[in-house]
Amino acid sequence: MSIKVFIDGAAGTTGLEIVERLAPRSEFALLVLDDEQRKSADARRDAYHAADFAILCLPDEAAKEAVALAGDARVRIIDASSAHRVAKGWTYGFPEIVGREAVAAAARVTNPGCYPSGFIALIAPLVRAGLLPADWPYTVNAVSGYSGGGKALIARFDDDTDIAFRAYGLAMSHKHVPEMQKLAGLAYEPLFAPAVIAAHRGMVVEVPLPLAAMPGAATPQALRDCLKAFYAGSPIVAVHDEVPDEILLRRSMAPSDRLDLHVFGAKDGSQARLIAVLDNLGKGASGAAVQNLNLMAGLPETAGLNLG
Repeated sequence: MSIKVFIDGAAGTTGLEIVERLAPRSEFALLVLDDEQRKSADARRDAYHAADFAILCLPDEAAKEAVALAGDARVRIIDASSAHRVAKGWTYGFPEIVGREAVAAAARVTNPGCYPSGFIALIAPLVRAGLLPADWPYTVNAVSGYSGGGKALIARFDDDTDIAFRAYGLAMSHKHVPEMQKLAGLAYEPLFAPAVIAAHRGMVVEVPLPLAAMPGAATPQALRDCLKAFYAGSPIVAVHDEVPDEILLRRSMAPSDRLDLHVFGAKDGSQARLIAVLDNLGKGASGAAVQNLNLMAGLPETAGLNLG
C-alpha cells in the first residue's frame, strides 16, 4: 500500500519541487487538491485526515492555521515554514544534528531554514566539542539565489535584470536567528548579514573566526578534523580537505541536495573562515523535507535526493 502524502501549498516554489521529487516514486500516493479545493478549509481538513504525512509549504501564519486545521488527525506533519522551528513539541528536521532516530520517530518535524542549515552544520559540532566558545558573538555572512524569496522576489529579479545584489535583514531581527542560536547552543544571537544575488538557486554561508581573540578556540586543522569526524559516513554532508582559491556560485547550478563544508585557515592559525555551500531549494528546503519524509516513513534516507 502506498504512503499517502498531502502537500499543503503545493503551488509554491518549495511545494512544486517536492511534488516533482515525490510524484515518480511508487512508495507515495500524492493527495492533490485542485485550485478550488485548495481554498476550502473542509477539503484541506479531509486531506489531513486521509493522509499519512502532510508537508506544509505555506507562509508562517498559514502554517500555524494548517496545524490547527489538522486538529486531532493522526497525520504526521513536516513544516517547511519557519513557524515552528523553535516551538515546543516539534523536532528540528536536521537529522545530522539532532539524530536520525529523533526525526524518524517524530510526529511533528520542522524543516530547518536554508541559511541556518549552513550555519548550524558548521558551528554546532564545534561548540559541542568545546573547540569554539558558546559565548562568542558570531557573525554570519551569506548570499542566496533569489528563489528562496518566493514568487514575489523571483518576479522582481526576473523583471529587473539590473539587480546584482540585495542586502536585507537590516533591522537585525531576521526570523532565522532564533534557530541559529538555539541549535548551535550559543549564548548570544549571531549577527546575521544575508543577501540575495542574481542567480536562481545556490547559497554560500560564511562564519569568519578571529581565532586568536577567541578564548579556547582550536586551530583551523582541529576544526576541520572535528567536522570530518562528526559527518563521517554522511551521504549528504561532505567536509573538504582541499583549499580552493575561490568558491563560486553559478547561475547554471543544477538542483542539489548536498551540503559542502570548508575550513580555511591563516598560516599562523590566528584566523579561520568556515564556509558552507548548498542549494537553498535542496538541502535548504525541498531536499531536506524529502530526507525527513524518508526517515519518518522508514525508507532509505537518500531516496529521491540529488547527490551527484
